[in-house]
Amino acid sequence: MDIVSRFVDSLDWAVIIGNGLRILVILVVLWAVSWAARKGLDRFQGRLASKGEALGKAGAEQAKRAETLTHLLRQLVRIAVLVVGGLVVLKEVGVEIAPLLAGAGILGLAVGFGAQNLVRDVISGFFLILEDQVRVGDVAIINGTGGLVEAINFRTIVLRDLAGTVHIFPNGTIATLANMTRDWSAYVFEIGIAYGEDSDRAVAALQRVGEELGADDYFGPLIQEPLEVFGVDRLGESSVVIKGRVKTWPIHQWEVGRELLRRVKKAFDAEGIEIPFPQRTLHLRQEAPPFERAMAEQAGNGPATG
Repeated sequence: MDIVSRFVDSLDWAVIIGNGLRILVILVVLWAVSWAARKGLDRFQGRLASKGEALGKAGAEQAKRAETLTHLLRQLVRIAVLVVGGLVVLKEVGVEIAPLLAGAGILGLAVGFGAQNLVRDVISGFFLILEDQVRVGDVAIINGTGGLVEAINFRTIVLRDLAGTVHIFPNGTIATLANMTRDWSAYVFEIGIAYGEDSDRAVAALQRVGEELGADDYFGPLIQEPLEVFGVDRLGESSVVIKGRVKTWPIHQWEVGRELLRRVKKAFDAEGIEIPFPQRTLHLRQEAPPFERAMAEQAGNGPATG
């Protein structure tokens, strides 16, 4: 107890209280800066979202970009506050931060040589965001894997596929990236009709279906341009293939495409236009002497004579 008492008596409480108050003020200021930055980013995102709602479907692209940028800026603010706050607090408690900064620089250089993949991922992520190649909410195909973009970080990008599986790709490993919902999307269809059908009549039926779909109260606003029927695309093995496309707002191409095919099937059935299926014609020979001779030999347990 004497040791503890002498230690307590030796403390300069005025200095300790003063440093403690300064540290408290610093933490409050850092918290206020972090809170103000977070609120500012939320307001920025909300403003762009409101503008997007006013613009309709086209404004949704601005909202997705704003969500991606604000998410990354929040990460930057959080890191900056932690680093700056830690250094200031260490200085207030009497720790010289100059050697720490110099040591951190040397350590960072050493880590940089050993963590080249990490540096590559961060740099790739920076250009991925700067060039606006993909955003949160887009449907993309990365390195052959497709899914909904759930998060974009400085080091990784996160996809969730249709089955709910989450795929995480380091940004530096992205060799191919295909954005399926950038500005507009399209559903490309190929519909086969029988060779005995009139292709012009089938094209006219498709165009009528497209006009009805565009006039629909629900599906019409999802479509950017009228249905395009390119015409006969190829002569298949058992069908004449007609190709076309319907342009939609981003991420609605599959919904519109399924409804289009449903209506096309009903329209073709109503007009008697046949949608063929693969067929095969088999020709059977009436006589097969080698087979009959083999059966006769087997029945007689010996070579057939005569």
